[in-house]
Amino acid sequence: MNDLSGLSTGTSGPDRIVPHIDVRILGTGTCVPDRIVSNDEVGGPAGVDDAWITRKTGIRERRWAAPEQATSDLATAAARSAMQAAGITAEQLSVIAVATSTPDRPQPPTAAYVQQNLGASGTAAFDVNAVCSGTVFALSAVGSVILRRGGYALVIGADVYSRILNPADRKTVVLFGDGAGAMVLGTTDRGPLVRHVALHTFGELSHLIQVPAGGSRQPLDRAGLDDGLQYFAMDGREVRRFVVEQLPQMVKGFLHEAGVERTDISHFVPHQANSVMLDEVLPELGLPRATMHRTVTHYGNTGAASIPITLDAAAREGAFRPGELILLAGFGGGMAASFALVEW
Repeated sequence: MNDLSGLSTGTSGPDRIVPHIDVRILGTGTCVPDRIVSNDEVGGPAGVDDAWITRKTGIRERRWAAPEQATSDLATAAARSAMQAAGITAEQLSVIAVATSTPDRPQPPTAAYVQQNLGASGTAAFDVNAVCSGTVFALSAVGSVILRRGGYALVIGADVYSRILNPADRKTVVLFGDGAGAMVLGTTDRGPLVRHVALHTFGELSHLIQVPAGGSRQPLDRAGLDDGLQYFAMDGREVRRFVVEQLPQMVKGFLHEAGVERTDISHFVPHQANSVMLDEVLPELGLPRATMHRTVTHYGNTGAASIPITLDAAAREGAFRPGELILLAGFGGGMAASFALVEW
């Protein structure tokens, strides 16, 4: 749990004024690759067709990165778009956090490449891996940093899942697209307010989503390559069960902690896992006045990028009005879940 709506600083006392500091979203941005991949193209090697993919997922197309594009390239472009929207320069940044589970390399952090690309020399830069929940995890981390250090923060969710998908696995290859979404945060008196954040991890379910080989537990060798252990793997049935059974209770608890009623929520921006699953879980959340926003139909599941991409799309369409409450909800590998309440 993390309340970013205010932090008292300084020394208290009868003659001391203690300032109230807010973390706000000052700009958002998106970058998706140019290449559009149809259901027919991705479904052929997996033995399924457009009708099957649409019926099971609601996805009609996705974007995949060009061979020369890496996660940091998409992240950098999204960051520049968000910084332009916020009206800040790289020299004003205090911290950069990149949420990704598909880094350019195992090390250094992808955020270091983004820092270099932006010319933000000296800015603290690090990665966060909470898979599809990562952007809200990163938001919580950098929000705490700028509350104490000042300046501006970049939060970027970026993934290139097309590099780790098994073309023959219909359970995964049809779902994922590549992309990046970014937010600029600042401690100012303007912009949408981040009122409350909560983070959860259920390590006992870590086996449900994984890339089995390539780390210290199981280095990737020839035998692993032959067995396809370098590919993303998911127990889709159990992941769906987790979301449908656990998300409603977590949302209820989060809103109670934040001191708002479910009827107060005007907009719902969830992780874009699967459009059919989102339609299934939405009635169980008890958000009768909320509009659910989605980009999954045309971008697919973009991992950690899906929430900031969808938030940016809705913002640029003028969907949010001042004072409205927006619920961001991430869920994915770990298993992990993350929530943020934003007052526009």
